[in-house]
Amino acid sequence: MKRRLLVSYLSITAFVLLVLEIPLGVSYANSVERRLTSDLQHDAFSLAIRSQEPLDSVPSAAQQDGLQALAVRYRDSAGGRVVIVDADGHSVADSDTSSPIGRDFSTRPEVQRALRGAEVSGTRSSRTLGRSLLYVALPIGSVDGIEGAVRITFPASVIDDQIRHIWLLLAATGGVVLGIVFLASQLLARSVSKPLQDLEDVAGALGAGDLAARAEVPKGPAELTVLAESFNSTAGRLEALVGGQRAFIADASHQLRTPLAAMRLRLENLEADVQGAAAEDLEGALDEVARLSRLVDGLLLLARAEQAASAPVPISVDDVIEGRCDAWDAFAAEKHVHIEADVQGSPAARATPGRLEQVVDNLFNNALEVAPAGTAVRVGAHEQGDWVVLRVSDQGPGMTADERARAFDRFWQSGGARKDGRPNGHFGLGLSIVRELVVGDGGDVALEPSAAGGLEVVVRMRRSDVPAPRRERDQERQFSTASAT
Repeated sequence: MKRRLLVSYLSITAFVLLVLEIPLGVSYANSVERRLTSDLQHDAFSLAIRSQEPLDSVPSAAQQDGLQALAVRYRDSAGGRVVIVDADGHSVADSDTSSPIGRDFSTRPEVQRALRGAEVSGTRSSRTLGRSLLYVALPIGSVDGIEGAVRITFPASVIDDQIRHIWLLLAATGGVVLGIVFLASQLLARSVSKPLQDLEDVAGALGAGDLAARAEVPKGPAELTVLAESFNSTAGRLEALVGGQRAFIADASHQLRTPLAAMRLRLENLEADVQGAAAEDLEGALDEVARLSRLVDGLLLLARAEQAASAPVPISVDDVIEGRCDAWDAFAAEKHVHIEADVQGSPAARATPGRLEQVVDNLFNNALEVAPAGTAVRVGAHEQGDWVVLRVSDQGPGMTADERARAFDRFWQSGGARKDGRPNGHFGLGLSIVRELVVGDGGDVALEPSAAGGLEVVVRMRRSDVPAPRRERDQERQFSTASAT
């Protein structure tokens, strides 16, 4: 926004300068030649008056020297060339001392016209000098007629230099004005954009989980003041709402877990005294209590994943995979399933500490639940451009395209996730938790059919340009985790 304001201010200023300076420059350029011509005409008239007396008769040597000195003084003071000719067009004085006295100038058109009594001025190209000249020629006359003429010439480049000087002066003036407007625009744009930038930063902090973030209310403009106050009011209400929700989660955790634990303890105490059909009912009740406890834990974990603030740091993906494979090795062995890991290189991802472990745990739990005995659950990771790709696949029943589209919905289970028509103890929260954890750190997760016919979960995480700290372990060890039945 600041850049747009600066561009708009400078564009308007530049347009105004162009509208004002171009006509002014053209007007000055046109007046330069007229003013210089007028000055030359005045000088030529003065020289003609002073030359009139010597030309009334054949000038003596002293008079010729006087005319020559007059022409040289004018050249030294004004810079132009002065030629004084007699009635026949021959020079009697010439400020160009390299030109001989008596040279014939009658072939020059301006001299011809001046000797006929005309006052002429203008510019023409000189073949002798090879450049354009600005000239003024006046007749020198008396009561007896035309006695001669005086001509003053200047290089036409003098006019061009003056015009160029005018345009440079106008350009410099415009540059100074633009510089002043730029500085003023910086201050004005900053007064408008800084509150918006501060508001944007605070909104980012609020979105990242800092519910205590508040925007500084600017003194003006009024619209920004109202916007900041409205944002702070909304943030306050959001903090109160989320705080109430967190309090509810904490209360629910305590209020639900405690009676469930007490109920399970009482039911377990009755196991020794109950037999027959009642024992089967008691075992079913214990299973339901355990199932309800897992449901409460899953809901609390999902709620925490949704509310947790993201603080990504470099994480060693192969360290996490190795650690989780070791942790799940015994459980996989009980189900007669082995875990195979294949990590290419040493990928480092940006993730909030602890989240990647939860992601892998949930994926292993889901995969081991559906993997048939004697099969393998495969986990792999590799870098792909700006991403680190983590894949977990099984050889279970898999999912159809429609089922994969709904797999991230809460409490949804595919037909393959049930055994003998009964729930398998899971509640369809695992993939929902995975998605919340991964997306919260700027990644994404997708489901694909695995090459072995089951399901493959593909997790993409932001790659870290900074190496992640690694656990100390034997550097010669080839990382491959396998758990055989």
